[in-house]
Amino acid sequence: MNQTATSISIEEDLFTLNAYLDPFNKRIRIDNYLGNTDLLIQKAENLVQKHFAEKLIFKVRSEQLSHFFEKGFQPEAVVDSYFLGSDAYFVTKYYKVDRRVNDHWIIEDQIIKGISELKPVQQKIYPPDGYELKKAYESNAADLAALYKQVFPIYPTPLNDPEYVKKTMREGTVYYIFVYQGNIVSAASAEINDFYKNAELTDCATLSEHRKYGLMKFLLQELEGELRKKGIYCAYSIARALSFGMNAALFQLGFHYRGRLLNNCYIYDKLESMNMWVKDLASC
Repeated sequence: MNQTATSISIEEDLFTLNAYLDPFNKRIRIDNYLGNTDLLIQKAENLVQKHFAEKLIFKVRSEQLSHFFEKGFQPEAVVDSYFLGSDAYFVTKYYKVDRRVNDHWIIEDQIIKGISELKPVQQKIYPPDGYELKKAYESNAADLAALYKQVFPIYPTPLNDPEYVKKTMREGTVYYIFVYQGNIVSAASAEINDFYKNAELTDCATLSEHRKYGLMKFLLQELEGELRKKGIYCAYSIARALSFGMNAALFQLGFHYRGRLLNNCYIYDKLESMNMWVKDLASC
């Protein structure tokens, strides 16, 4: 089976839907829909069978939440103001028992508890000497791909491919990087949805020997500034539930925890759950 993720649009008499088919992570995500919910849910589940998916995710508006509950979906996370000011609930259904089991749930809960007890950073912090923060362009694609390949043995998207990195840039994704002695040592991106005015802060990676400087916080703050200039105020990020450092960075930047996507994608070295973090960029 082809492992390349694709987005498709389906229009039938009584509904339309936009689906993200993700064979590598064995999941299907419905990003947008309109019309008869019974028929579009049936169509989505037909896609699950056709593509041998183990998990189905719907981004649901609050006024339709109870209908999806009636169809057996369970809520896992919410993004405030995702749909032009209306909240989006990530509701899911599973089609394989193993995909519904999480042996790390207690540890992940403990990480969230520990992070909630952290104090915000009061003093202004600056990057150490020798680190240059800059916006990345297509000319940086090969070095970016090399960074992602080095940091993540497994990643949900093919960011180890320079051509894929260039493709995301052409589609509007913004990357910021730190360069040290001529090499990219840290990077993050904002994947922008211009229609609904939201953005996912994602693709966060720092080489292990440079992590002690908190470079990711600087990158995310720079991306936040870029989003504000574009009139994007709903920002969210999905972090590995087992990563104390990344979740702590988001918490200390003013993001709020909004749930956990169970066994959501293959990242780092296995199938992992991901924590949802949300920030209103217009309130700060």
